[in-house]
Amino acid sequence: MMKKDLVIIGGGPAGLAAAIAAKEAGVEDLLILERDSVLGGILNQCIHNGFGLHTFKEELTGPEYADRYIEKVKTLNIPYKLNTMVVDLAAENGLKKVTVMNRQEGLYETEAKAVVLAMGCRERPRGALNIPGYRPAGIYSAGTAQRYVNIDGRMPGKEVVILGSGDIGLIMARRMTLEGAKVKLVAELMPYSGGLKRNIVQCLDDFGIPLKLSHTVVDIKGKERVEGITIAQVDENAKPIPGTEEEVACDTLLLSCGLIPENELSDSLGVNMNPVTGGPLVNESLETNKEGVFACGNVLHVHDLVDYVSQEAEQAGKKAAAYLFGDLASTGKEIPLSVQNGVRYTVPASVNIDRMEDNQIVRFRVDNVYRDAVIEVSCNGKLLKNQKKRVLLPGEMEQIILNKSELEAIDNLEEINFNIKI
Repeated sequence: MMKKDLVIIGGGPAGLAAAIAAKEAGVEDLLILERDSVLGGILNQCIHNGFGLHTFKEELTGPEYADRYIEKVKTLNIPYKLNTMVVDLAAENGLKKVTVMNRQEGLYETEAKAVVLAMGCRERPRGALNIPGYRPAGIYSAGTAQRYVNIDGRMPGKEVVILGSGDIGLIMARRMTLEGAKVKLVAELMPYSGGLKRNIVQCLDDFGIPLKLSHTVVDIKGKERVEGITIAQVDENAKPIPGTEEEVACDTLLLSCGLIPENELSDSLGVNMNPVTGGPLVNESLETNKEGVFACGNVLHVHDLVDYVSQEAEQAGKKAAAYLFGDLASTGKEIPLSVQNGVRYTVPASVNIDRMEDNQIVRFRVDNVYRDAVIEVSCNGKLLKNQKKRVLLPGEMEQIILNKSELEAIDNLEEINFNIKI
């Protein structure tokens, strides 16, 4: 049995930033557990630039961004274990039992006073997409193809169709083109793209790759290897419209159809989950309903920018340190953040004003494309904040800053409501 004050599960951008923040806040007895052979997480295969503009005020590649944090972890002498899988997480007598397995030490338990969940997310597989047809070679998730090209130096194919316009799919459309492949098109089920606007411009428009909105793959040709696919337009219920089918010859189909937070460990612990994000419900301290268990990064909700992951993880690390030092306890009331009229969810899902920072960042996503809209925040039926936006997109995360003193001035505060007004 190993004992630690703080265990961080995951050595990607969220886990690294949380560990650094906790260490700088005074936590000495901590440990990062990472299942991969290196620290850095998914950033290691993201060799394109665009990272770090908010955090470092310069444009970095994924490995460069990760290396800034890895070097700081090493400078601060923060211990970590690689090739180490956490297979179970449980709570007992106020302590967290982290069951760990690796080749050198076998299966053992680590007892922790606090835990930061930073396991990241995974891609939605073909089995969840209900695409008819055979299962030939040549069908990959966009992230798998990215690893083959950027890490292993292997090309998945030469004539490519991409289903889904998530950021990874958009970036891979450009990457495959630069490596000599012909990307025929990107098909998107929704009437809007799921990726950042800048990626649509830089990865599709700049290379003349068509984006077909409200389209999906309805058939896959070929038994041994993909020989082509059939796409069709869909109606407002996402059902294919007969007579709109179009056959496209290709040898490769990449799937970029959404990311799912890795929360099997959270479920095993009994953490309350948000059905919209697939991640834990957390308060202003990024603490779950399980005392001393914090969540951050893509395991909490899928982010569009890694800079926001790092910022969020730093807060989780600081709050975990505050919990360990007994500075997080509060008798204040939990105020729920409710959503309606276009707002899908908020992170956090509730705030305790006594524990809030002077300025609390609330991040959220909208459920559709809105133009010339206003983000409204109201308390007890009274307007607290309104923020005008020319365009709101589901693929881009929004944020509002709540001021602690403004909330303290409201009598009998029951809930804080977020909505979109056209």
